[in-house]
Amino acid sequence: MQTVMADFLAAPRPIRRVLIANRGEIACRIIATCRRLGLTAIAVYSDADAQARHVRLADQAVSIGPSAASQSYLSAERIVAAARASGADAVHPGYGFLSENADFVRAVTGAGLIFVGPDADAVETMGSKIAARRLAKETGVPLVPGYAGESASDEELARAAADIGYPVLVKASAGGGGRGMRRVRRPQDLAEALRAARAEAQGAFGDPTVFLEKLVRNPRHLEVQVFGDGRGGAVHFHERDCSVQRNHQKIIEEAPAPNLPDAVRDRLFAHALALTSAIRYAGAGTVEFVMEAGDDQPYFLEMNTRLQVEHPVTEEICGVDLVEWQLRQAAGLPMPLTQAQILPCGHAIELRLNAERPETGFMPDTGQIALLSAGPGLRFETGVESGDEVSSHYDSMFAKLIAHGADRAAALDRLLAGIDGTRIAGIGCNLGLLRDCVTARVFRRGEATTGFLDQVFPDGWQPDAERLLCLRGHLARAALGGGDSPLSRCDGFRVDAASAPGRALFRVEDDFGGADIALTLGPVPRVSGDGRDLPLDAQVPVLRQGGCYLASLHGLSVAGTVRPLAEARMAEQAGSDAAGSVPAPLTGMVTEVHVAPGDMVDRGATLAVMEAMKLVHTLAAPIAGRVVRVDVAPGQSVTQKSILFELQAEDT
Repeated sequence: MQTVMADFLAAPRPIRRVLIANRGEIACRIIATCRRLGLTAIAVYSDADAQARHVRLADQAVSIGPSAASQSYLSAERIVAAARASGADAVHPGYGFLSENADFVRAVTGAGLIFVGPDADAVETMGSKIAARRLAKETGVPLVPGYAGESASDEELARAAADIGYPVLVKASAGGGGRGMRRVRRPQDLAEALRAARAEAQGAFGDPTVFLEKLVRNPRHLEVQVFGDGRGGAVHFHERDCSVQRNHQKIIEEAPAPNLPDAVRDRLFAHALALTSAIRYAGAGTVEFVMEAGDDQPYFLEMNTRLQVEHPVTEEICGVDLVEWQLRQAAGLPMPLTQAQILPCGHAIELRLNAERPETGFMPDTGQIALLSAGPGLRFETGVESGDEVSSHYDSMFAKLIAHGADRAAALDRLLAGIDGTRIAGIGCNLGLLRDCVTARVFRRGEATTGFLDQVFPDGWQPDAERLLCLRGHLARAALGGGDSPLSRCDGFRVDAASAPGRALFRVEDDFGGADIALTLGPVPRVSGDGRDLPLDAQVPVLRQGGCYLASLHGLSVAGTVRPLAEARMAEQAGSDAAGSVPAPLTGMVTEVHVAPGDMVDRGATLAVMEAMKLVHTLAAPIAGRVVRVDVAPGQSVTQKSILFELQAEDT
């Protein structure tokens, strides 16, 4: 490490201290490389992140303001001030937030600091999809047929769409992630799509400019990791396939791309390097392409002028540390390897773990993580640990699981074994969905396209019944062993005689609903319910938080309460006013309240609107009746499951 540190001190642009202008998983990832290189890692944090993992890991941490990203992680002024005050030599932007903001690059370099990434001109050029398309055309890189008039009127765009041929895609020139994007299948729908896309692009990126592309109906999403020396030289680290997406957000990535002809692969590399060299690009970047499944013609999509979320799969197959490469380039040091020395080995697959509930339309989840541990054999990149909070202020992704194997089959086997050994409790997570994705036949064959989720789960994803029944059985089994177990009661609860396996009936109410189950005790406990009878032979740890039990099995996490069935039925007969209670579905901020005490509402009427994790959620009336209580006001932050409204049925 001393030799590496000496390299940075003697570099043309010496670096000793690096401020990381980001948070969460990527901040922790950059800190790890800084520590290995002997560089001082400086974290920044908002009020919401004062106790966050990246703050705990860093050598130094600086507060940059309120929880809202607009007043902290998106404030170039605050971050530059923090860098200067902390004595940083360089600023690493990570990904997201200000990582592709040319004005931020200028602010950093204007303050006499080193920006770990490309110069502002490259960020600006490739950050505009219209400018990037123009450069690609000049460089001879194939483009999806489209129209990119920067100040085009609706009439001009309508004529262009007719020439291109429907269906078309309306896309925002700035930004990405699916925002400002609309599919248009008929001419009469274009005007509304343009209006909506412009409004969304203005709100997300501050730029309403849109352009048109021919809609590729069944595309593969391919990309090439590149690295430029800033003088026109560049190398590539081979390709990735990122076709499995939800709402244009990647959720599974792998390298190399399966079932890709070598001729297509060579064209991808040539096009990516041509673009990188044309703008004399410096540092890590990703050139993205789209290609119709079964075709052999990739089209340029965009270039991301930063490190990608999915960079670990490239690192795994190429045996490199891309963050180290970025820091070396920023310091003016030469690239460690030539193109001939960058040889892929094996296969790698990455899963993005999001705090969300796929079974309820991917509603984000927030709160405290009771347990988080990765299974054996996996690379685990995380921004949180057991006991940490997942905030409603930022993106829902909190960790990544990466598996590497000698080939794709070996990587998949290692990934599945690792998923089954991963434990997540206390918060909703998409790992159960991701496990079902990688075991799906079309994915195993390497034939996934961006329509994968709709193809495999046409009616939306729900957990398989057997896995859920087993989990409920483990919750009930844990409840039997607790200090207030029904077995220790002096009331009417009984199990069968000791001479035969005991059988107890329970009602389990959890994230996925309620179920009546039977737990049979004996050498091999069994659980029965919904016409199924299954052994409980897996060792599944169950945590208890108050009256709630938490467990996970094969990627599926459950939090639930357990009651003897007779007790649950008695409570049912006694009746309850809970049907008129409206709890907060997640932690966030209520932005609108539409009712007041005394108002009469229909079932399904909007009571309030709240925002969390960059998404908007509507709270609807569960019954028709009178509003008897309102415990929230606009602008108020609320915690998950807190009761916000009480309604009384009309016939009460």
